[in-house]
Amino acid sequence: MVRPDFLRMRLALITDAWEPQTNGVVSTLRHTCRELGSLGVDVLLVTPEGFPGVPCPSYPELRLSLPPRGHLDRLLGVFRPDAVHIATEGTLGLAARAWCLRNRRRFTTAYHTQFPEYVRARWPIPLAVSYGYLRWFHAAASATMVSTPTMRQALAQRGFRRLRHWGRGVDTELFRPRPRPEDVPVFTCLGRVAVEKNIETFLALDLPGRKEVIGDGPARADLQRRYPDAVFHGTLRGEALATRLAAASVLVFPSRTDTFGLVMLEAMACGVPVAAYPVTGPIDVITPGVTGVMDTDLRSAALAALTLDRGAVRAQTLTRSWRACALEFLSNLVPTEAAVRGRVRRWRHAPAVP
Repeated sequence: MVRPDFLRMRLALITDAWEPQTNGVVSTLRHTCRELGSLGVDVLLVTPEGFPGVPCPSYPELRLSLPPRGHLDRLLGVFRPDAVHIATEGTLGLAARAWCLRNRRRFTTAYHTQFPEYVRARWPIPLAVSYGYLRWFHAAASATMVSTPTMRQALAQRGFRRLRHWGRGVDTELFRPRPRPEDVPVFTCLGRVAVEKNIETFLALDLPGRKEVIGDGPARADLQRRYPDAVFHGTLRGEALATRLAAASVLVFPSRTDTFGLVMLEAMACGVPVAAYPVTGPIDVITPGVTGVMDTDLRSAALAALTLDRGAVRAQTLTRSWRACALEFLSNLVPTEAAVRGRVRRWRHAPAVP
């Protein structure tokens, strides 16, 4: 049961990551906002859209927003949110954090991406420096949401506090099993084609059949030139993505730096087993020997995953709804005291909502 007093609220959600970017953060926020809206939550979504910005160094697909001075203050002041959630640690996130601190407003954050590892893959910046910034950013939050128990433990060991679990969902109607057009093994990698995703390790594997890469990014041109036998599909969305993913024999997930890896759930919902390293993300998503295989030898994992039952793979995802994800998110929010008082008054007169 969902308490209706909790759902009748105004939520300000601020994120530096948004469409047209295609990644797990954007997908998670998009689905969560959709579910929150259907539950009656009034969401003010503040994204880079409409703000001037500059390309992120070494990653021009990502833009760092430069909101005009006072603009975010006016937006939040007029909206008068009951709760504030800051999804990312970029320029918009910093501006929202500063607004909350100036106005003595409690807020929550989320740890979506292992940026210290991503930064180190590009520049020789020590992890201690990057984690120091992130620890400072999240320390002011009343709660920081993380997607897996392993990630929660890892951040706690680095000095992060007030960590709460917020899981992920999958659209099992869109991502579903479909007839496979051929019998040849097809090993597919899905994600941003960038150095931190370790896609070259996948492309270099000695595997039977064919390799396919779904996604785009700064490393695509170079990898496509050096691995001409692989098929690069670029960015796919919706039915095109689900159809291509369902045609795979195995999803190979070579990343060692993801906090979750939403694409693994999407593949599994299609009945496609996953091969991955036994690292953060896969170890909390894959059921070994059922939905996938984890091994320090990625080739061995990919070949072993070929033998798994696709029906059993699909079955493991059927309880992973985005509605459940949104409800867990709601339970982690920290509303204002005034909002709490208002909800208590409404609760006395409101019926329960299933």
